[in-house]
Amino acid sequence: MRPANVLPALQDNLLHPGMRIAIACSGGADSVALLRTLLERRNELGLVLSVAHMNHGIRGEESDADAAFVEQLAKNFELPFHLRRVDTPATAEANRQGLEEAARTLRYAWFWELLTEGHADAVVTAHTLNDQAETVLHRLLRGAWTEGLSGIFPVLEADRKDSTGRAQALVPKALHPKPLIPKPLILRPFLSTTRVEIERYLHAIGQPWREDSTNQDTSYTRNRLRHELLPLLAEYNPGIQGQLAHLAALARDDEGYWQGELTRLLPSLLLPGKAVRGGGRATDTLHGRDSLAIEIERLRTLHPALGRRVLRAAAGKLGASLEFEEIERLLSLCGLSGSTLETPARNGLKLQMGSGLRAERTPRELRLFRAERQAAPICDPDDPVASAVEYPMPIPGSVDAPAFGIRLEASLGHEPPTSLPEARLRGSRPGDRVTLPHSRSRLKISEALRRARLPIVPPLAVLEWQGEIVWMPGVPLDSEQARDLALAVRSTPLDKPTRP
Repeated sequence: MRPANVLPALQDNLLHPGMRIAIACSGGADSVALLRTLLERRNELGLVLSVAHMNHGIRGEESDADAAFVEQLAKNFELPFHLRRVDTPATAEANRQGLEEAARTLRYAWFWELLTEGHADAVVTAHTLNDQAETVLHRLLRGAWTEGLSGIFPVLEADRKDSTGRAQALVPKALHPKPLIPKPLILRPFLSTTRVEIERYLHAIGQPWREDSTNQDTSYTRNRLRHELLPLLAEYNPGIQGQLAHLAALARDDEGYWQGELTRLLPSLLLPGKAVRGGGRATDTLHGRDSLAIEIERLRTLHPALGRRVLRAAAGKLGASLEFEEIERLLSLCGLSGSTLETPARNGLKLQMGSGLRAERTPRELRLFRAERQAAPICDPDDPVASAVEYPMPIPGSVDAPAFGIRLEASLGHEPPTSLPEARLRGSRPGDRVTLPHSRSRLKISEALRRARLPIVPPLAVLEWQGEIVWMPGVPLDSEQARDLALAVRSTPLDKPTRP
């Protein structure tokens, strides 16, 4: 008889009697333990269970064996089985995505199908406390704000408007002891459970599982965190994973509170346009020009925690995302600092911020605006040679591209463990996708240009590296592999562009 105390902890307040649950099961230890735990408690909780497995087609026979294992597991317990086979490498290449991103996009798109087609009320995934710790640490190293440090949410609501299949995180109101469940959900009831507890449970009940060989591949950032950095941190604090999970919970609650405060305060703090003599405000109606203002005295009265968020939210309303250092520059421009100490600032001083945002101090206000920027196409759209030409470029390294009239230089902030593949400087093509900082989905280049308030004049020069576009003129892009190595790309004009 199995000892009762080895049953992994389950956040059962996410579940309610009569809920139809599709268990996302890869065949790995975490998802197999979730399946067995829900089986153990389904009568007590009143659940109706099924099993869902996606064969990503990444590891050939190994992937097929995983699918067969999960199918047999469902059959052993007489559970309905949902199988979806996809070609993730082909999808990643077609959409110019990384393999992990393409797999996640396909997986969550399928989850949404299962929910909207009525196969389940909720999909449960086996994210654990270890996964939470790795996610928080990863985002901390990248420089996240509190919403990033919130990590993996226990509850997600599938977003039907998102064509990529990604889900939208909710403020975890579904954590109420009697949650409302009218909407299709994705739940993570294992977030307080560790992998040690999970493997102990599976050994105790004699339940085998499948090991994914890619989990040992330290070319993936998450695997390096799991196998190298977290064990090192554990030498300083054996409870580091739990502490990072606690940080996620605190950040999630803090972010929920501050978002509520911003919703309440922003309408009275953010002023449209610019002040005019005699009172009132003038709104600039020129195409591509948007502006907001904040009274400096109002900003001065705010706690620094709120003041930073107000500035960041104001930039967000203008389509820009600011880093911590840029927020500090704005505070300094107002004669403020994070500790509310006044520093010298001059009226009329202007700052150029990220994402095309500009700031100007007036005697009474801080004004933020996005002016229309001039950006001519680097490629001649009527020149088929320039549109088709490609230049190989070493990383790090540089290349002169006469067809585009530029010299491109790439440098790295971190020494790579091995030599890196070359990048390709080429003209943009239909179907190209890019990721903007803090964006949830990949965008067409035309949409990225629109959000950056730039003229839509493809084809443009783009730098493609390891299946992703990591640089295009005038628009900051996000790439995990570029972030890992702190890739910086700089463009300078050639004296006289010529055709090759």
